[in-house]
Amino acid sequence: MKKVFILVLIFSQLVNCRKESSAKNTPADLDSSAIERTILPGPPANIILPDEYVRQVASFAYLWAWPMVNIHNRKVLFEKLPGPLYKGGVVPLSPPNQLCMLTDYIKPGEKDVACPNQDVVYGFGLTDFSKDALVVQVPDFGDRFWVYQVCNQRTDGYASLGKMYGTEAGFYLLAGPNWKGKVPSGIKKVFRSSTDLGVVIPRVFQTDDPADKKAIQPLIQQILMYPLSQFDGKMKTKDWTKIPILPSPSDAGNEETKWVKPETFFDELPVIMKEVPSLPGEEAIYGQIRSVLNASKNNQRIKDILKQAAVEADKKLITPLFQFSNVGYPLKYNWSIQGNGAQFGLDYLTRTACAKANIFVNKPNETKYFYQDKDMKGDRLKGDHKYTVTFEKGNVPPAKGFWSLTLYNEYHFFAPNSINRFSLGTKNKDLKYNPDGSLTLYVQNTPPSDDKLSNWLPAPKEVFSLYIRCYWPEDRVIKGIWTPPAVVKVN
Repeated sequence: MKKVFILVLIFSQLVNCRKESSAKNTPADLDSSAIERTILPGPPANIILPDEYVRQVASFAYLWAWPMVNIHNRKVLFEKLPGPLYKGGVVPLSPPNQLCMLTDYIKPGEKDVACPNQDVVYGFGLTDFSKDALVVQVPDFGDRFWVYQVCNQRTDGYASLGKMYGTEAGFYLLAGPNWKGKVPSGIKKVFRSSTDLGVVIPRVFQTDDPADKKAIQPLIQQILMYPLSQFDGKMKTKDWTKIPILPSPSDAGNEETKWVKPETFFDELPVIMKEVPSLPGEEAIYGQIRSVLNASKNNQRIKDILKQAAVEADKKLITPLFQFSNVGYPLKYNWSIQGNGAQFGLDYLTRTACAKANIFVNKPNETKYFYQDKDMKGDRLKGDHKYTVTFEKGNVPPAKGFWSLTLYNEYHFFAPNSINRFSLGTKNKDLKYNPDGSLTLYVQNTPPSDDKLSNWLPAPKEVFSLYIRCYWPEDRVIKGIWTPPAVVKVN
């Protein structure tokens, strides 16, 4: 892992050297071919590539491209779908350039996206702007919290659609980097992606109150995405209760669907590099990776090294990033956090760490996340112990939208339990506060006493993780003034 990050530093220095060389050391009368030779982004064609060099470039490429390959492979699978449907009744799927909305919280059994929450009604759709620009409909949500996450293939957000933005109801246009069409009357705003592939994930808050679950249904029916060619200026609706249900695959395991396979990674990477244009400063990185890919075309030895390096990187570099204790930076009491979700830019480590541990995180002004694998003393959370999380009076997670404490099993999915409860927070109207105004949540495998049942977050017998969300966080969360309390082992 250390070698890979050294390689990142070398690439960064190479970019800076190129800029300095171009600015200081190029005579005015130097011919253009000479200039071109001085700024090659990677090794020249046919240069000898030592095995260890190939391994290091391959390891870095695996870290760098992992999220983009993840999105690409979802698109390859989903474009075979006949239309919106529910896989196993719990996962919303649709072909690119359409949405599929759930009608209630996501249920246990979902394995396509790690770390879902049970505070919102989700939707999911992929964009493919190589075909057309897309219209997204925004209903009049009133005072209800909502946000549409809109990301490019790098998982960086490029649109601002949500309660925190003061977004008005109506029609919005999403367009790709090469779209040159005319914006029709009735479109309120255009958001442009730097890549053709991307993701749109609506989130609409609801409480546990049956009346609220009923009230949200007309709003959900107006959440749609469709090609611009279908736009007529009228709000379309869809009854999501009539969506076909696709059975769950019989071989579904406990872990997230494996969207990135190291054995085929370098066969897919040339396509991804065409799909995702380089950012300013990345030219040297693209050049290094392309030099290795080009050399492998007619060289079985290099092909074998690339495959072996991908398998090794998947095991030693990517897999450890699944643990929350390796994501972002540390806070008090063994919590961790990342501060640039969906705004990763050139921060390849955090982007891939988030993609591995909990892909599709929102931008920091939309959501702040706090991750926890351990108790206050640093011991791994496990269901054979009992824990408490106590927020002092007036110090529950500060959020203008909602907050929640969610529990995940070792695979970052919901742990089935006798009361079908997977999180506690704003949505729960029956939380009981202590006499001093503080709030204690009880995290344990067995039920607490009756007077504490409303504050019980059931845990599995095995290891588990905790996760705090602050949707539309207050400034003291964004600025790091507020941090979560300790997770205290009580037995």
